[in-house]
Amino acid sequence: MDLSKMKNDRKLYLCRWYFRAGFAFLPFLWCINAIWFFPEAFRRPEFEEQKPIKKYVILSAIGSIIWTIILVSWIVVFQTHRAEWGATADYMSFIIPTGVP
Repeated sequence: MDLSKMKNDRKLYLCRWYFRAGFAFLPFLWCINAIWFFPEAFRRPEFEEQKPIKKYVILSAIGSIIWTIILVSWIVVFQTHRAEWGATADYMSFIIPTGVP
């Protein structure tokens, strides 16, 4: 979709929709929102809907960064301690690696 062909009120609606959808444990949408609407929020000349778009872009970027930190932390902890957790980790695993008791 080409944002340059959209009206400003539709851009605001779409940006707001992506931001709200990100709360459904979809941080990827926040990342998309921040990247896709960044030029509209910070590089275009002033327009009426720019201030709320800017707010949603900033909040989407912050949310995406926080989720990335949480997910990377969990992956590191799980991968380094999976063998120590025994059966509990096996219940959480989809694929159980062989060779580590």
